[in-house]
Amino acid sequence: MDSQHLIKRETSSDRMQHGLHRDKPLARIQAVPWLLFILALAGALWFAWLAYGPRNLGDPIATSLVAFERQNRLTVFSAQLSPVVASRDSRLFGTIQSRQVAVIPARVDYTLDLSKMGRDRMRWNAETKTMDVQLPALTVGRPNLDEGRAQYLREGLWISRDAQDNLTRQNTRLAEQQAMEQAANPVLMGLARSAAKDAIRQNLAIPLEVAGYGEVTVNVRFDGEALPAR
Repeated sequence: MDSQHLIKRETSSDRMQHGLHRDKPLARIQAVPWLLFILALAGALWFAWLAYGPRNLGDPIATSLVAFERQNRLTVFSAQLSPVVASRDSRLFGTIQSRQVAVIPARVDYTLDLSKMGRDRMRWNAETKTMDVQLPALTVGRPNLDEGRAQYLREGLWISRDAQDNLTRQNTRLAEQQAMEQAANPVLMGLARSAAKDAIRQNLAIPLEVAGYGEVTVNVRFDGEALPAR
């Protein structure tokens, strides 16, 4: 009898041990969803902090200077001009006279030398999100004459090849001088300055917005111009 009871007791003990072994894997399986939930929640909080938490946006002036360095020289305006010029040629002691009138289309570019831009030309107001920029003077480029579309009117009883070449050279030089004078016209200079200001506003506002500063106001003026009214 004692041996039978002993066998029964041992059998019950074995069953209890087997039950404990089955409960441990089950507990682990039930804990997995909670662990995944905790990890997902932690990841969501981390990304939310990155998106909406406090950020150090750096130096807005440095960001703006980088935008300038990528371009170095910026063409802000181009004027299409049509100088009308005339020249004369005299040969054989003035016995043979010739004259040439020319209309030569020309293009003049107005550029900004952005390599001259430094921190001393920029000022940032963090409270109003305003950037004040002072630009150097515009550079008026050398006229690009389109002599392929030039129109000529020649006068004279006889115009030699040398005389024609001389008249063309004179008119080319005169057309370039006249185009430079026309390009310096106050109306064209005003249009070029206005285009330059619009270009700088766009070139600075977009990088600053991308950098995280939001909607930024950019005030632009040239050397010698008064500060904008506040």
